[in-house]
Amino acid sequence: MLDRLDRWAAGLTSLAALIGTLGLIAEVVVILADVVGRYFGAPLSGAQDVSTMAMVILVFGGMALCDRQGGHIAVDLFEGAMPVWMRHAGDVISALLGAAIFAGIAWTMWESAQLSKMLNLATNIIQLPKVWFQYAVIVFSLIAAFGMGLRAVTLMFGGMRRHRIEDAL
Repeated sequence: MLDRLDRWAAGLTSLAALIGTLGLIAEVVVILADVVGRYFGAPLSGAQDVSTMAMVILVFGGMALCDRQGGHIAVDLFEGAMPVWMRHAGDVISALLGAAIFAGIAWTMWESAQLSKMLNLATNIIQLPKVWFQYAVIVFSLIAAFGMGLRAVTLMFGGMRRHRIEDAL
């Protein structure tokens, strides 16, 4: 059962990361076009709006992948002096706390999206509707929360501790 959920989480994480990658590509193309346009005296209209919204997609789209690969910042000054059970408990608690934080982000963004929808809020220059980007943050945050919650459950039932990126170096 957990293996099936993990495969599903991996697929959702990959999809979110792919969309985040598209946000990165859009960001680079828009900034490049704007810089070249400014050099020739014709800056790209709305570049600030597009790059801001692309950054939202980039950051939140990659968050679940960052967690899945153990890429979040970890300060482990005292970890070597702790017993194994305490390190394990810390891993479970941090996963649960992360899941709660991202669920909270999704919830507050949902409330903000309802306001944006009601007031028809848009970006300043080219009037991109903000609500669609807020919906994207909700989905990406829920994917990250799901992955972190699944990691906590896996750790609680004797699953392996995921290696951090620096452990692999």
